[in-house]
Amino acid sequence: MSFREIFCQDKPIALLAQAFALDRVAHATIFSGMEGVGKFKTASEWARLLLCHEPRAPAVQGPNESCGRCASCCAWEGGTHPDFHHVYKELRQFTADGKGKPAPVDLPIDVIREFLIERVASRPTLSARKIFVVDEAEKLNTSSQNALLKVLEEPPGYCCIILLCTRLEKLLPTIKSRTQVVRFGPIDEARVVDHLRRKGLEDFKALFFARLAQGSLGLADQWGALEAAEGRLYDTKRRIVAGMARLQLADTLDFAGQLLDDAKALSESWAGLGGLTSRADLNRRSQKTIVRILVSSLDDVMKLPLGLDRRPVNADQWDCIEALACRIGPEQAAARIVDGYESMQWIEAGVNDRLNLERLLLKIVKGM
Repeated sequence: MSFREIFCQDKPIALLAQAFALDRVAHATIFSGMEGVGKFKTASEWARLLLCHEPRAPAVQGPNESCGRCASCCAWEGGTHPDFHHVYKELRQFTADGKGKPAPVDLPIDVIREFLIERVASRPTLSARKIFVVDEAEKLNTSSQNALLKVLEEPPGYCCIILLCTRLEKLLPTIKSRTQVVRFGPIDEARVVDHLRRKGLEDFKALFFARLAQGSLGLADQWGALEAAEGRLYDTKRRIVAGMARLQLADTLDFAGQLLDDAKALSESWAGLGGLTSRADLNRRSQKTIVRILVSSLDDVMKLPLGLDRRPVNADQWDCIEALACRIGPEQAAARIVDGYESMQWIEAGVNDRLNLERLLLKIVKGM
């Protein structure tokens, strides 16, 4: 991996390259942007460069690169670099009091205290810096952020903290005021489609997943992997959009139950692919995917008066979108889209999944 392999993030990478060239690397940085746009890949490559003993100057205009040969780079390749620390909420099970406890919804203070604050105090052992990458920083609770704030106020000169965040408004103003914010934009649709095609997906599926992801290569890649493993997400999507087109008030609760069954099946399929993601997080990911599909049909209805050149998500089911548009206008569709994104926030907060979905569907039906 190198900076050249990260899609559509030239501006944030150029900003980092300039900081490195001027030897003005920030002690704390927030990588802000939607999920799956390359924040972690960029943070990893940035950390590798900062830890490298003999960074290479770029052959052409662009960022410096790690040498790939020094002791630091060799330790990095082996995944054993002692000065790189990836901090994420699932580490709770390795804290003093977290053994046997389920994976948390938020990023608890125990993880921040034991895997960041306590380790900041010791000097680096192999490189000149110690790098901490905090995943899902938007899930830092108030206690965690206040504890982290103490490090940000008086950081050691060798310390570099990178917060990966999808919702910048969730961080305290005092956290943001003591960090440099680097913003990441969405990935170009053509890049996402091409990536999915190379993964073996048919053109119509690649286009659907790319548009559903709205610029998130990571999300599209997750859905593509699920589809390639016969998770049948695309078939599920077709049933959901068709169901939305004919949804009646009397059928709402049954439809909610069907959607929850679909989410459970998706979660089981994702669990079969392996990985370190907890079952609770897989359930939340599956439910959010189902809600995204619901929202995509409303989004197409909202754009319908503008014509097909607005790149509809469900172009393969345009008859269903037109049928749905006969029952709900663009203004009502826009309002229900807002409800859909609110529903996804409730999913992240751990609200009862059935009540959350039933509430959303009832709002949609009442708007018809």
